[in-house]
Amino acid sequence: MAEKKPEKKKLPKVAWGITGSGDRLHETFEVMKNIKDEFEDVVDIRVYVSKAGDQVLKWYKLSKDIVEIFDKVWIETNSNSPFLAGMLQMGKFEFLLIAPATSNTVAKIAMGLADSLLSNAAVMGLKSYVPVYIMPSDYEVGTVVTKLPDGRDLRLRIREEDVEHVRKLHKMEDVHVLEKPEDIYEVFKKNFGSKQT
Repeated sequence: MAEKKPEKKKLPKVAWGITGSGDRLHETFEVMKNIKDEFEDVVDIRVYVSKAGDQVLKWYKLSKDIVEIFDKVWIETNSNSPFLAGMLQMGKFEFLLIAPATSNTVAKIAMGLADSLLSNAAVMGLKSYVPVYIMPSDYEVGTVVTKLPDGRDLRLRIREEDVEHVRKLHKMEDVHVLEKPEDIYEVFKKNFGSKQT
């Protein structure tokens, strides 16, 4: 008689959305890689990449790394494909994390526009009481310095108009705004505990 294989434990799932922001993309990737290592037996992280995110990952030479480390990766075809919004509404994910989030994606979510994969997922998820964590690339008015793929610095102006949408996110129910990549670690600790404690 054949021996029964032990059933693989079903883990809670988290959806990580990547937009077309290059600002702090490497740092976010490193944090998520560490989180995957630490929480590997606790949570299943699935990656959803916008069309612009796909371009930026290639530009920063991270596409191959994302697929190797996070074996479940989908790229946007349209606002409803892959069917992330529907899966969030059916309760298949504990939460949606969008990091880093472009000012475009932030504005769409703040205004309830659902015409891209990640804005649609956020809006539909929120309608179904699914928490959404967002790390905007444009967090506060001023100037930031970020890295280009070749390592050079790029100075960016963070405009009042973009930050106004971030303020709207702060006021939205079940939306949690993160300032920096390191804050993502706290989200996973809060939701899944920590092996270090």
